[in-house]
Amino acid sequence: MEELITLKQLLHQGKVTEALELVEELEEMSKSDKVNKIFSYGIILLLHLIKQAAENRTTKSWETSIFNAVKQIQRTNQRYKAQGTYLTKEELVETFQDAYESALRRAALEAFEGRYEAEELGEMVEQAQILETAMCLITSKA
Repeated sequence: MEELITLKQLLHQGKVTEALELVEELEEMSKSDKVNKIFSYGIILLLHLIKQAAENRTTKSWETSIFNAVKQIQRTNQRYKAQGTYLTKEELVETFQDAYESALRRAALEAFEGRYEAEELGEMVEQAQILETAMCLITSKA
């Protein structure tokens, strides 16, 4: 809120260059917030995709968590007024790659009743396939 007041003051003072710098800073802050939310929902999405792949089964609870995570990622990434998205497909892939290790560690606690360490569970699944599935779910319009 403080930044908006400063922006208003800069515009009233005719300091357009400073105002534009502040606008760019605000855009970066907004995008950073979006990335953090997508990262968090990405962990949830990847966690359940890893469990599905490792255990070769699914549950209604996992399906619901996947559905909800996908919807939240899609909503968070959507730019309504400006149209388009905050993150490109490439940036989404990078974000999911970054979230993968956290998701794998959490999946190791839950899959097979926690019998395997993250590294062992990681050997049971194909990371590239999990990431591809996540991207297909996120980019689908259904």
